[in-house]
This record gives sequence, C-alpha cells and structure tokens, in this order.
Amino acid sequence: MPAAETTAAAARALSGHGRTVCVTGAGGFIASWLVKRLLDKGYTVRGTVRNPVDPKNDHLRALDGAANRLVLLRADLLNPDSLVAAFTGCEGVFHAASPVTDDPEKMIEPAIKGTRYVITAAADTGIKRVVFTSSVGTVYMNPYRDPSKLVDDTCWSDLEYCKSTENWYCYAKTVAEQGAWEISRQRGVDLVVVNPVLVLGPLLQPTVNASTEHVMKYLTGSAKTYVNAAQAYVHVRDVAEAHVRVYESPGASGRYICAESTLHRGELCRALAKLFPEYPIPTRCKDDATPPVKGYLFSNQRLRDLGIDFFPVRQYLYETVRSLQEKGLLPVQPTIDDDHHPS
Repeated sequence: MPAAETTAAAARALSGHGRTVCVTGAGGFIASWLVKRLLDKGYTVRGTVRNPVDPKNDHLRALDGAANRLVLLRADLLNPDSLVAAFTGCEGVFHAASPVTDDPEKMIEPAIKGTRYVITAAADTGIKRVVFTSSVGTVYMNPYRDPSKLVDDTCWSDLEYCKSTENWYCYAKTVAEQGAWEISRQRGVDLVVVNPVLVLGPLLQPTVNASTEHVMKYLTGSAKTYVNAAQAYVHVRDVAEAHVRVYESPGASGRYICAESTLHRGELCRALAKLFPEYPIPTRCKDDATPPVKGYLFSNQRLRDLGIDFFPVRQYLYETVRSLQEKGLLPVQPTIDDDHHPS
C-alpha cells in the first residue's frame, strides 16, 4: 500500500483521537463491543454503569486503551443529574442502556423516561450528536404488514398490537424511540437511531445475555423442540460498527436497521447442528403440523451505503458458541469431527 494510503487508513482508524464520547449502560453486550470499537479508534470513552467498582465491569477495564482512555461513572437513567454529570465534557453520546425483558414494571419506565432524560441531558450539555440503540422491535410488530414486503426504516410497530399481545419490550422501545424523536426535535438535538435485530457473537461481558440465551438453550438440552417462528440476526461487531459509522458520518440521519439474515428456528437449529453436532440440538418443531412461518426480511441498505459489509450468520453462530465454551458458560462436549468450522 502506498505511503499516502497507509497514512489515510491510519487516520481513519484513529478518527476518535482527542475526542470524548459517553456510552450509557457500558457493561451490556452491545455496549461493551461499542466501547471496544471506540477505544480502538482512539476515542476517550466515559461509560455509565450502575456500579463502577463491580467486578462484572472488569472486562471493560481490560480492553486495549482502557487504562488511559476509559472512565466508568455511576449513573442512573432515572436520575437526570447523574446523566448531566456523565455527559459534561463529551461531544457525543451513545445511548445503549436499556432493560431487555417483557416485565412491564422493569421495562417501561427505564426505557421511556430514561431515554427522554438522556436526550434532555444531551441538549443541556451541548452534545453534538446522540446515537440511540433502539430495536427492530420498534419496526416490525404490526399485524397489518405484508410479510412478503421488505421491512425498512419507514416502518413502525403498532402500539395497540404490542399491548394486546403483552409484548412490553417492543411497546416500551417503540414509545421510547418515538419520544426520543419528539424531544430531539424540540430541543434541537442531532439524533440518529440504530435498530438492531437479535444480536449474536462473542461475549465480552462475563454473563449470558438475553440474545445469547436464545442460542444457548438449543445446546444445553433444555429445549427439546424448536418453535415454529422466524427471527432476524446480526453480528455484534456489525452492530458496534454501525453505531460508530452513523456517529462519524456527517450526513447520517434517521433510522438504520441493522440486520443480516432471517432464519426459521429449524434453519437455526440445523446450522447449529452442522457446526456443533456433539450437542443435543432439537430436530423437531413444536408445531410440526403447521407450515413453517416465514419471517420478515429487513433492509440493511442504509448501513451498506455507509460501507458496512455484514458477517455471515454461520460465522457468528460459531463464534457465539465458542465464546460460551471459552467463558465456561457452556460445557465443552467431545467433538464428533473437526470439519465444522465455518469457512
């Protein structure tokens, strides 16, 4: 590579040099990878967590660059003063903190009020841009949508449908995102939203998160069958990269769906069984009398336009399982053969 190109590549790699940003909920699955990516690019990162000295955040302190450019701060989404303190001195905020549950008491208030407080605190501290980690749950929950049509950033979930089906996660995330757009317009905050589908890949944090449990249950024998359902997936590295790309792209605006593949649960289990045949992965659908459900297909074109080339599903399924094994969260079984690494 010519010297000029090498210099340009190095400059892009360290585009965060001398810049400070805040990541809320820094210890979470997506947020941990986002902190890692920001540190790799030279940013100084202020990460909000419930308890900065809790050992469960040690994985953040172990990241390259963390010793000099990562500060963990105690903050509460429902305490606006703590958010103002965390954001002061930052040029941008990545709001990644959110519960992941269908318990309305644990989901609704932190997601909705917390997001409003984050946008308000960003406005009060002169933040240049807020990148909000929303969810595809704000996009596809609508019984009137044609499943054969591509789902894109113009689509919204139906709040009444979310309530009637008691999907409080999708309900809260939808209200939270709509509220974020409303208050950002009122306060003049430059808001960009990333809407990931179910996120897989290696864990940085020490515990199993909700999306990883989605795969793990098929490996432990706790799930004897798979449900007749489909799900879209994406690699956690691509989600972290999407956040950084939309933050750094001056023209980025609106919503960015972050999705790679849509698989029926049967396809997911067959892919896992091919990669890891030593595990008791279910082979039968719980509802085998009904034709397989077809999942929504999501458009990731807006992120591809920003240069993201998504990892294939086979790779991140493999990396998820290997990560669970390496962290001692999934027992390693004697392998049947060594010819199932994704290539």
